[in-house]
Amino acid sequence: MAFELGVSSHTLTIIGRCAETGYLGVAIATSPPAVGARCPLVRTNLAAVCSQAYANPALSRVALDLLEQGHAPDRVLDDIRASDAWAEYRQIGIVDREGRSAVFTGAQNSDWKGHINDTDFVAMGNYLHGAAAVEATAETFRNSRGEIIEERLLWALEAGRDAGGDLDGHASSALVVHGRDDYPRTDLRVDLFAASESRAEQDAVDELRRIFTVYRPLIPYYEQRPRNPNIGNWREWLQEQGF
Repeated sequence: MAFELGVSSHTLTIIGRCAETGYLGVAIATSPPAVGARCPLVRTNLAAVCSQAYANPALSRVALDLLEQGHAPDRVLDDIRASDAWAEYRQIGIVDREGRSAVFTGAQNSDWKGHINDTDFVAMGNYLHGAAAVEATAETFRNSRGEIIEERLLWALEAGRDAGGDLDGHASSALVVHGRDDYPRTDLRVDLFAASESRAEQDAVDELRRIFTVYRPLIPYYEQRPRNPNIGNWREWLQEQGF
């Protein structure tokens, strides 16, 4: 199978699994618009995958299909690299439902490029200020057990951003998590952050945090709503919960 080169995307990413719940997710930020539409992909109770640098969304779908056939993450990356003429321009990470992780950073990624992976996570990036961004991302995720996976992913992304992040800044960002259902439990995106005088020091990661702060107390509401049409209006529900 041949893959096209794709669109360049300079990106900082954390892919993670919650060992307590098995939930899987990705948090990501970059300088081009609409990163959430191109790079992260999660399949419930299977794996979270992210293809970036010269991103080709088809690669993530192929990876998930191979994982569903029973291949281990390392084997999946080997198969993709063997069939992709542009593999050295890619950066691809996988975390599966067992917590196994695999990641590949091609030699043609823009510097600084690199990754750290361990059980339950992959932290990776390209065209970053330096290794500190990925190191801070990984350390923050490692040290945040006990919180919900969305919070852990966002904390890790914020830490990586604060340690340098993308050389071109962060105009778009995304947070996607799958729980028990076949659709996302959380799917939040900032497709193009619009700076203003009042927000001159902020970026798409800050905007993602603002949106998640509103959304977080609604996670159980949206989990219940498909099964309980009588749950009522979201504002009323929040008030009933004491928010």
